[in-house]
Amino acid sequence: MRITAALLESAGAPFVVTELDLEEPRADEVLVRVNSVGICGTDLEFAKAFPTPAVLGHEGAGVVERVGANVTHVRPGDHVAMSFASCGACTRCLAGKPAYCRKFRAVNFSGRRPDGSSALSRDGVAVNGHFLGQSSFASHVVASARAVVPIDPGHDLRSVGPFGCGFQTGAGAVLNVLRPEAGASLAVFGAGAVGVAAILAAQLSGCGTIVAVDVDDDKLTAARGFGATHTARSETAAEALAEIAPDGLDYVIDTTGREDVLRTAVEALGPLGHAGVVGVGPSESMSFAWRSVFYGRSVTGIVAGASLPQVFLPTLLDLHAAGRFPVDRMISYFPFERINDAVAALRRGEVGKAVLTF
Repeated sequence: MRITAALLESAGAPFVVTELDLEEPRADEVLVRVNSVGICGTDLEFAKAFPTPAVLGHEGAGVVERVGANVTHVRPGDHVAMSFASCGACTRCLAGKPAYCRKFRAVNFSGRRPDGSSALSRDGVAVNGHFLGQSSFASHVVASARAVVPIDPGHDLRSVGPFGCGFQTGAGAVLNVLRPEAGASLAVFGAGAVGVAAILAAQLSGCGTIVAVDVDDDKLTAARGFGATHTARSETAAEALAEIAPDGLDYVIDTTGREDVLRTAVEALGPLGHAGVVGVGPSESMSFAWRSVFYGRSVTGIVAGASLPQVFLPTLLDLHAAGRFPVDRMISYFPFERINDAVAALRRGEVGKAVLTF
């Protein structure tokens, strides 16, 4: 079938909205008509390095149109969110931890199915896709069945997409991994979409001190509205955090992927403090004083909020519907054709979360 997609012709180039061909779903795949798709920092980072030509996008939500012969958990007409793919057969997947699938990179970042094929093509030539199980910068997606999550049709599909990655990542880092005790102190470095989700989750957990750290004053002001009890500018964060938590913080989360930011975060921990690293950013390495991990401090890398999407996404969406996880307040909507305008607005820091709509 012919679809409309935002094609990345070469690394770092603008997206080109064009028509492509999409295969029918195979036995373990689902054809989804996309209603909306969020733009995530991961899309922008991989746009610099993913094999091209390619279709990216991994925060899609929509309606099932067709299912493969082996798919039983969704059927045509179902409303769905989409998240990452996993193999379903390795020990991590079988233990209910698909975010740490042993074949995660192969099934999410190769641009192809496991057999080397692609569902996408242009003039008979394969186009790289299957990005994080979906490649949802497109009007229609052939998604891995394990990436498709059925949701209550009462949820507004326009705001559902970012739950599949950004919101799930921030909230899951707190609720699934760090699991702070009531009254604990937690600092979130980076007050974008992932950071705000973490702040809201910290509030749900009953944290007594929730600090937002960022370079942008507008984001810090917004973070207060989402539940941050304190804010600090990145360039003076070490001093500010020492004043807020003289004995060190219980928990920190870095959403930036920057070496200097992570160092500040880890060194702000108190004894037995726990740092969660979720950011994909420019730094290729990390460093911090060895004393900063002494006295039982730990650093944990967290993928996709360590989520089991089929369980966690409906939970988050229910919290959202109840007004307890109001992430929609930070969403700005753009018509799909304006994808490059949305990317530019994100890069300029003008929007908290950009979502493309069809």
